[in-house]
Amino acid sequence: MPAAKPSRGFYRNYGKRLFDLFFAITGLLLLSPLFILIAIAIKLRSPGPVFYAQERVGKAGKVFRVWKFRSMVPGADKMGPDITSAGDSRVTPVGRYLRKWKLDELPQLWNVLKGEMSLVGPRPELPSYVRNYTPEQREVLLVRPGITDLAAIQYRHEEQLLASSNDVGRFYTEVVLPHKLSLNRLYIEKLSLFLDVKLILQTLKVIPAQGAANKATADEGSSDNLTAEQRENLHKTPR
Repeated sequence: MPAAKPSRGFYRNYGKRLFDLFFAITGLLLLSPLFILIAIAIKLRSPGPVFYAQERVGKAGKVFRVWKFRSMVPGADKMGPDITSAGDSRVTPVGRYLRKWKLDELPQLWNVLKGEMSLVGPRPELPSYVRNYTPEQREVLLVRPGITDLAAIQYRHEEQLLASSNDVGRFYTEVVLPHKLSLNRLYIEKLSLFLDVKLILQTLKVIPAQGAANKATADEGSSDNLTAEQRENLHKTPR
């Protein structure tokens, strides 16, 4: 794949940050009642803090703390792999619901407000993964990481996909992550206001479908495997 060539227009240099600020502030204000309800649910069903912070790598290789609603038991990062797959026993009952509907990611609006993240951009990865990036893959660090992006949409069934592997960590680093990074570079090459709006709308469209699919999978007792449709959609680039 050719090297990513970010555009140098007004939107990339100024407009994208203004776009992020407006919707981050609006989102935090409008969603504050939901934040309170989620916080209460987490505290009632599981001991430990409401929020979880983890170090990730952002723009220009700067390490920052990404925020999420806690969806796993306290100390989960010391009890298993960094990557979570479907059926992980560390995930709490409330956490399963939050992850299914991507509600655990909402506190990242605070990261967006602070300028550490963008609404749309490559998902930030752990320093241990970024250290092994090739020079081409490090091009994803040219922009702020995002809450959603092309790869996040395409890999919306990632936990089920990983659960189908015998070696989750190796499968993620050797198969999933390289493909994600190629999609990240494609996004950077084509970065525009139109594309950002399109990806946000696609994200809002696929989340309900993902939640319903996950519920059906759980009801059938087969959360460890992707459906044929999910596998077929996995390697399709959203139009």
